[in-house]
Amino acid sequence: MSFSNSSIIVIGAYGGIGSVVSKILKDNGANLLLAGKDSSKLEALSNELNTSFFNLDASDFSQVDSLIEFAIKTFGVVDGIVNCCGSLLLKPAHITSESEYFSVIQSNLTSSFATIRSGCKAMMGRGGSVVLISSAAAKVGLANHEAIACAKAGIIGLTKSAAATYASKNIRVNCVAPGLINTPLTKSITNNENALKASVSMHPLGKIGSPTDIASAVVWLLDPANSWITGQTIVVDGGLSSLKTRG
Repeated sequence: MSFSNSSIIVIGAYGGIGSVVSKILKDNGANLLLAGKDSSKLEALSNELNTSFFNLDASDFSQVDSLIEFAIKTFGVVDGIVNCCGSLLLKPAHITSESEYFSVIQSNLTSSFATIRSGCKAMMGRGGSVVLISSAAAKVGLANHEAIACAKAGIIGLTKSAAATYASKNIRVNCVAPGLINTPLTKSITNNENALKASVSMHPLGKIGSPTDIASAVVWLLDPANSWITGQTIVVDGGLSSLKTRG
């Protein structure tokens, strides 16, 4: 695997998954542009990896346009984009507020649409690869996941449609759908002994995932060696959404 001379943008770069994706890409020779909302975390990771960075709200179309313009000015081209932005809300629909619902949609689905909208336009001249992050919650019914399931299922639909739209331009669009991953975003579950035990029991492999589990799949989809894969959702969830091992 080599990304030598490849210019790749990682949005949500400082998160649990995004930071591992960034480190793997950097270790394999990619020219990286790290992007995200938290300027201090973004700058710290950029300094660690000696890369460029761009501060933005990824759900704002004009700001994502500016990110792509900055990438082209910096590298000349954009070969790949990963959107690792997201949020988590575990509530049944009847106690989910309007603002909570729209926040989940904005951070997950709207940021993914903005990535496709600006990124694919920039790649149309030479092709490239876009990877989005969905969730196993979009593949199987999980209680109290209504808002996040809406957003993440939308990302799967977006992936398929965009892959069809831009295939003739040699732009590949895929996504990864994780189960529960041990990241700062999920600490309300992983730091609660009872909640963690219940979550582990839901995954047939008997453990929750690590950021590396997801980052490895993301990087694999970005790799030009896998250039005949598009429109796919790679589910990396310890069997959560497809296996039943009890009862």
